[in-house]
Amino acid sequence: MYSRKLRMGMIGGGPGSFIGAIHRIAARMDGEIELVAGAFSSDSLKSEAAGGKLFLNPERVYGSYEEMILKELEIPSEERIDFISIVTPNHLHFEPARLALEKGFNVVLDKPMTLTLREAEELKKIVKESGKCFCLTHTYTGYPMVKQARQMVQSGLFGKIRKVYVEYPQGWLSTPLESSGNKQATWRIDPQKSGLAGCMGDIGTHAFNIAEYISGLMVTELCADLNTYVEGRQLDDDGAVLLRFNNGASGVLFATQVAAGEENNLKVRVYGEKGGLEWQQEDCNSLKVKWLGKPMEIYRAGAPYLSPFATSAARTPAGHPEGYLEAFANHYMNFILTVKAKLRGEEPLEEWLDFPGVEDGIRGVAFIESVVKSSRSNEKWIKFQYKSLPD
Repeated sequence: MYSRKLRMGMIGGGPGSFIGAIHRIAARMDGEIELVAGAFSSDSLKSEAAGGKLFLNPERVYGSYEEMILKELEIPSEERIDFISIVTPNHLHFEPARLALEKGFNVVLDKPMTLTLREAEELKKIVKESGKCFCLTHTYTGYPMVKQARQMVQSGLFGKIRKVYVEYPQGWLSTPLESSGNKQATWRIDPQKSGLAGCMGDIGTHAFNIAEYISGLMVTELCADLNTYVEGRQLDDDGAVLLRFNNGASGVLFATQVAAGEENNLKVRVYGEKGGLEWQQEDCNSLKVKWLGKPMEIYRAGAPYLSPFATSAARTPAGHPEGYLEAFANHYMNFILTVKAKLRGEEPLEEWLDFPGVEDGIRGVAFIESVVKSSRSNEKWIKFQYKSLPD
């Protein structure tokens, strides 16, 4: 049973969406998923056109996410979709995810999980009550060497963690690109569609997520300074955050979309009592490991000496570069392996469960609300807005 591909429906990802195509490529990469249905736009004609370009059955191309979810329920179980991938702008995350889960579908959702912490907390309850699998696509924790970094920190190799530095500079919004009609820029600087934050909601949440993922720590307090450099822009396009973690460690996070000339140079460094490590996306197949009193080591993706979490996330021998698309695909792969195991009544392997979920999502939204509150406040430090609670 379930020795077949799982059937995917997609919400969003139509004309003008770059992330929809990324999701579709990632989902196809390991041959475990087949796209069979979609509501690609709130404009039914645009959705129909997108479905045609993807060679889907016109009867499985819908004009709204509500129509897709309800109509798919009428299809026999052996033909209907197994899960739904939601790749819409931020303001259209909560309601489609809520309806999909309540109607019995597994969900993959682009980040941030919701617009508000209240919505995030509600969605967490819905995920738990549904019993369905939920994946949030924080892409960067899908890289093999990021997984390796986390395993090395968790093993205690570096001793107690003291410092965490993470940065994510981009330059694509250095000019008022939104005024030229660029769809990706326009919705990201619109508070009604993006939420409380611009840059910090878009890429700051990625930096926050990877810092907590690798270090295994949780932020408990922060002090933020957000800036808007492009005149007339309603949301932040730059910011820096001082961090305090639950073990006493401290850190710095900065994210900007006005670093002219930068592309997507995400970089993270974690230091403990005995040594530390460094990873950056522009050399994503390498992990630098640094020690007191001896030379630096460089770990490489695809090598046999890596942890099972890293080796299971690599598809090619060492020296053959894998990157962003493969990292995305690793989240889909682990999600699908987990879904299939549950359908068979089996316990998923620990490696399969290594994908971002609802807890990552709720902490990401709490991060957004916390940095905005801190930046608007005269207080130096504020308490982080959410702490993980037992399920």
